[in-house]
Amino acid sequence: MDVRKIRQELRLGRSFYDLPLRVTFYARVSTDMDAQLNSLENQVQYYTEFIQSKRNWIFVPGYIDEGISGGTTKKRDDFNRMIADAKAGCFDFIITKEISRFSRSTLDSIQYTQLLLDYNVGVFFQNDNINTLDSDSEFRLVVMAGVAQDEIRKLSERIKFGFRQSIKNGRVLGNDKLYGYDKKDCIMTVNEAEAEIVRTIFDLYANHGLGIRKISQALYAMGYTSREGNEFNQLTIRHMLENPKYKGWYCGNKTQNLDYRTKKKAFLDESEWVMYPDPTIPAIVSEELWDRANAIYKERSKQMKEHANGASYHNRYPYSGKIYCEEHGTTYHRHLLENKTGKKEAWHCKVYRAKGRAGCSAPQLRSEELDQIMADIFTQLMKDKNTIIDSLVAVLQSVPQEVDYSKAKQRVEDELAQIHAKKDRLLELSMADALTVTEFKSRNEAFNQQLRTLESQLATIQIEEERQKNAALDLDKIRAALDRELSFTDGINSSLVSTILDKIVVKKESTKEEIYLDIYLKMFGNFDKIAYSASFRRAKNTMPILPIRRI
Repeated sequence: MDVRKIRQELRLGRSFYDLPLRVTFYARVSTDMDAQLNSLENQVQYYTEFIQSKRNWIFVPGYIDEGISGGTTKKRDDFNRMIADAKAGCFDFIITKEISRFSRSTLDSIQYTQLLLDYNVGVFFQNDNINTLDSDSEFRLVVMAGVAQDEIRKLSERIKFGFRQSIKNGRVLGNDKLYGYDKKDCIMTVNEAEAEIVRTIFDLYANHGLGIRKISQALYAMGYTSREGNEFNQLTIRHMLENPKYKGWYCGNKTQNLDYRTKKKAFLDESEWVMYPDPTIPAIVSEELWDRANAIYKERSKQMKEHANGASYHNRYPYSGKIYCEEHGTTYHRHLLENKTGKKEAWHCKVYRAKGRAGCSAPQLRSEELDQIMADIFTQLMKDKNTIIDSLVAVLQSVPQEVDYSKAKQRVEDELAQIHAKKDRLLELSMADALTVTEFKSRNEAFNQQLRTLESQLATIQIEEERQKNAALDLDKIRAALDRELSFTDGINSSLVSTILDKIVVKKESTKEEIYLDIYLKMFGNFDKIAYSASFRRAKNTMPILPIRRI
């Protein structure tokens, strides 16, 4: 029915109950608590019976949203479906309880009621006695919706005040499932079984130098799993290391609400966080260990960011992110050249890759050329190879074992002994006719499954322990391998290049035929940096290297 004609009928004194309308309803509750759901059921029953009781109305099934806030319409599926059906002409009139059920945002309320009127659909806010088919409804709607919006703002402020008071009264808010803790009635207690794993994570990271991925693998090898029985997620370990609750500190004010209506948040800088020792949070690790682990974490993160220009911190290719074009200050990017002999690794300036020769005149470099130059430089540096080998072996001998597997083995062996004892007791019960055959078989198989799982864990731990021992035993083989590597008889070692090479700068005067390079090595001997200048002229099938000199 056309809204203009309806308003003409109403001006003539007719009630909208007398008009032949297709009528539906909209109901919503903001939480899924039992009391609220009961309220929702009552709303549905009431509006169904109310609409069907009107002789001139045709009932159209209503639209219902459960457990959804009225602050925004974005996540209200049935509300949005109702708007789409209104556009499609499925009904003429909507009844809802009040403006705050429809929307607590003035903007949304006005926008959607006007949109519905464009679709020739009116809305009756029953408790507020506002019918958008009345010509004066818009002014009244603005006033009432403004009140509703102010109420949600006050509610937001009351919630914030409640948070502050709870914290002041020693009640810990936030995550109820924080690993290592049990939480009941806002009181945190240490879960010792999980706390042991948390301490192991901090110990492996801060004292043994393991990275997050290695820690995840080591925990699984030791028989430690997540609550779901899986290998620990690397993101989970990272969040554990960063969370100050593990040292007994409160941490808040990490985010700030930008708009109470849209729920948009901004993440604040660490300098703006509120952190302090909280006696209501029991510490799992010492402050010293937590601070040391986080200092290492920040340093590693900083290194990753510094290497982010052109390549990631952990890269498969030794020259990635380390070759720079002096002309543009950008890195060289890797690609493969194909010819009759196969594929060869080469490097081009980033600007050249984007714009071609017109963008950058710096020449292409080939990895085989760089390998030969690096081998010549390392040969010059290896004047006392035996002394270097002795130093490296001494360092290897001083490195502690990555993981102490003895505790993990003992734990699994204790659990195996407990399961065997339970199986013995089960057999005794069966022989005494205290169990049926079916019950015995069922319980016995459950114990057998646990035994198989534990025996598998024990075997894995023993394999890892043996592998770790073998890796550090044969010093003669280690010496022979170092001698071979430092003689470069098998070519240049990519790991050595990745470790020692700081950067290679392709000089502006370089051409396609004649290349000039400055090469910088890091942390070698008593120097922070060592720089070399190298140049070579390309000729067909040959690559003569001109003398490399130190600068």
